[in-house]
Amino acid sequence: MSRIGKKPVTISAGVKITVGSDNVITVKGPKGELKQAIDRDIELKIENDEVILGRPTDQIRHRAMHGLYRSLIANMVKGVTDGYTKHLELVGVGYKASNTGNLLDLSLGYSHNIIFEVPKELKVATETLKGQNPKITLESIDKQLLGQVAAKIRGLRKPEPYKGKGVKYSDEVIRRKAGKAAGK
Repeated sequence: MSRIGKKPVTISAGVKITVGSDNVITVKGPKGELKQAIDRDIELKIENDEVILGRPTDQIRHRAMHGLYRSLIANMVKGVTDGYTKHLELVGVGYKASNTGNLLDLSLGYSHNIIFEVPKELKVATETLKGQNPKITLESIDKQLLGQVAAKIRGLRKPEPYKGKGVKYSDEVIRRKAGKAAGK
């Protein structure tokens, strides 16, 4: 049995889970609503404020999906109750970030600024304090979408290993390389 798949997902207060036709699970909570299609082979039971997932056989495909859908449902429940945040940091001289609504204006050392449109499901905030690197904060109830958008923003200028310049997650540690050895 999958250790992750065996664990029941506890439904916190204020969260309502419904399973519709064609195995689409809907999770409604105080912060919003999320939907996810579940494979038809995975069995889903809701009892005593817990969601229990089961699988028909021990095939590799069924074992993989058992743990996957349990994790997706747990992430949805946590998202509609607490939400998720990602913090990005711009490291480099002259790197700037500002936003107007969901348009993110990034100055990352290229000849032109990059205008990045953040999906409407996410909230974006930028912060520039004197003596500190500019910061971008992304908030959402959808963990998958949040991670994807944060990775796209990071991909616009990945941190390089020599000086550490680029867009990085605030908790990311960049392994630094030694530069050229000094000549005689």
